[in-house]
Formats: sequence, C-alpha cells, structure tokens
Amino acid sequence: METLEPARNAETSADGASALGENGRGFGRVAVGAVVLIALLAGLLTFQGSRARSAAKAALAQAAQKAAIPSVDVVHPSLGAASSEVILPASVQGFIDSPVYARTSGYLLHWTADIGTHVKKGELLAEIQTPELDQQVQQGQSDLATAQANYQLAEITAERWQKLLQKNAVSKQETDQATSESNARRAALSAQQANVRRLQQLQSFEKIYAPFDGVITARNTDIGDLIQAGENTTPQELFHLSAINRLRVFVPVPEVYQSVLKSVRTVSISSDAYPRERFTGAIARSSDAIDPLSRTLRVEVDIDNPNALLLPGAYVFVHLPLPAEVASLTIPSNALLFRQEGLRVGMVRDERVQLVPISIGHDYGDTVEVTAGLTRTDQVVLNPSDSLVSGTRVQIDSNAAREAAE
Repeated sequence: METLEPARNAETSADGASALGENGRGFGRVAVGAVVLIALLAGLLTFQGSRARSAAKAALAQAAQKAAIPSVDVVHPSLGAASSEVILPASVQGFIDSPVYARTSGYLLHWTADIGTHVKKGELLAEIQTPELDQQVQQGQSDLATAQANYQLAEITAERWQKLLQKNAVSKQETDQATSESNARRAALSAQQANVRRLQQLQSFEKIYAPFDGVITARNTDIGDLIQAGENTTPQELFHLSAINRLRVFVPVPEVYQSVLKSVRTVSISSDAYPRERFTGAIARSSDAIDPLSRTLRVEVDIDNPNALLLPGAYVFVHLPLPAEVASLTIPSNALLFRQEGLRVGMVRDERVQLVPISIGHDYGDTVEVTAGLTRTDQVVLNPSDSLVSGTRVQIDSNAAREAAE
C-alpha cells in the first residue's frame, strides 16, 4: 500500500504539468494573434492616411490648376426685333441764315429791331449817320452842276462853229476843235453823273433793311457805335437774321445706312422740347461724299415750320426708316476691344478665346448694333482684359452664364 501511493502522486504531478503546458501554448497563440491584429490595424491606418493625403494632394493640385485658368463671363448676342427705324441726332438751321453788315461807314443813329423780333423783307432795321458821306454827295452834286454848265456851253459853241463853217466864215480846224471840246465836256458830265450816283448809292446804305422775312437772332451793335465798312476793314456784323418758317435739318447718316437713302423720301423728326410731337420732313439733298473723320454722310432734310415750334440751332432726332428685312444683333458695349488693328470682340470656342473682328452700326449707349462678324449662338466675353490674346485658355463662369441666360 505504501508503494502504490507515491506512484499515484507522481502520475498526478505529470498530468498537472501536461495541463499547464497546454495552457501556456494557448496563451502564446492568443498573444501572437493579438500582435498580428494590432500590426494589421496599424498598417491599415497607415494605408488609409497615406491614401487620404494623396487624394488631398491631388485635389489641391487640381484646384490649383483650375484656379490658374481665368474665368470669364459670356453673353450671347441679342436678336432685336426687326429694325423699323434708326434714330440719328441732327441739328436745325434756318432755311436762310445770314449776317447783316453795313455797307457804309459812320455812327449808328438808332436801331429798330432787337433779338427775337420777327421782321419782313424790306423792313428798316437800323440807320447810320454819315456826315462825311453827306458832304461828299453835296460836293458831287455841285461838281455835276459845273460839268453840266460846261457841257452846255461847249455844245452851243460847237453848234455855232458848225453854222459858221457852212458859210466859210471859220476854218475846218477851228470847227473840229469846238466839236472835240463839246465831246470832252459830255464825257466829263457822264463821269460826274456816275460819281453822284455812286455817292447816292452809298448814302442809301445809311438805312439797313431786312433782306428777307425772318427773326433777328443776334444784335451786335448799339446807338453811337462806330461802324466801319470798306475793303481794308474787317466787316462788322450788325444783326443776324434767320428764316424760320422753313428749316434745314442736317443729319450725319452712318455709312452703313447710305443705301437706305435711295428708297426713302420723307422722314419724321422728334424733339425733346416736344416729346409728343412728330414733324415730317423731306430729304432734299446730301453731300454725296463720306466724311473721312466721322465716316458719315451729311444729309439735308427740309421741313416746314409754320408755327415756329422748332428753332434754329435746336438739337433734334431724325427717324430714318429701314427696310423690314433688316434685323440686327446687339451686344453690350463693355464687350468691345479697341485694338490697333481695329475693333474686336473675344469669343469662347473650345475653351479658348478667339479675337474676332466685327462691324458695328448704331451705338445705343450701353449696347451697340453689330452688322457683321457675329452669329446668334456665339459666346462673347464680357469685360475682356486689355491683355487678352487669341488662344488663351479660359473657363466660363457658370453662375454668370446662367444668370445671363435667365
């Protein structure tokens, strides 16, 4: 019995050691698994961080590249309604517009017409006092009387000598001398008569009359003013007279519309002074030449003005009718580029800008009429930079484009 007890204890000890060894190996496997799991998690986190940084770097590079491409606002040309007329500024002038000068020298005695006075042809405007001329007329009349007396005496003498010659009482030579003296006295008399008529004509210029019906628009003299007239003096305008019952309206017509004038005979005229009134005028004549500075054709429109509503010098608008088939495109004025080679606009094609030459018609202020170079679908750059060149890559501002479309 005593021998069996130690053997059982030894067996029990061996089983315990075996169980302890198995437990240790299980714990080791768990520890290794945990380390591997931690390593995997760390690697995963590192990969995710690196991937996020790469994505952020790529996004930043893309954003920087996109920001480097300039954004532009674009607009499509507007198709206006079929143009029925074009409104052109014009100036009004009296049908007859003339300054009134003095033809003789002296002092202004008095005047009878002031500015705004409506006068008739032949009406007295002013009178000039010319004492020196009056004395010259008297002297000329005296010289004329002397020449008349000398001629009468010479004529009587010549007739007497002719009768004596018939009786052979005098020589032919003496008779011819008497006849020549009579002819000379007749010529001197004619010269004195012409001189008196000249002086009387100058004396008649003491009174200044209206040369036509009109209104006095200026008076540049007053009582007592010294009036000097003659070839060696600068003429002094005393009055300015304008006929206003009929007016001339001068309008510069752009070159692009010169062909329209061939089919137009009458036009309507408006004035800011009478916003509800329309006046009708007839196209009378044109300069038949384009002004090289303004590129316009000077056209004259004649208009009756019986009620004197329009005044000389007024600023009016001529409404030039256009054919019904004429339609125009308009773009904002801030889309224009003024370059040395001519007028240009920037158009976006395939994400790049192309500078295109255009021709414009009427300038409406905030918009201009485009007659050539654009179509309805073109994308025109607004507010282009002065340094903009063809081929520049751009991106269209979608918000601005959407707002423009709306």
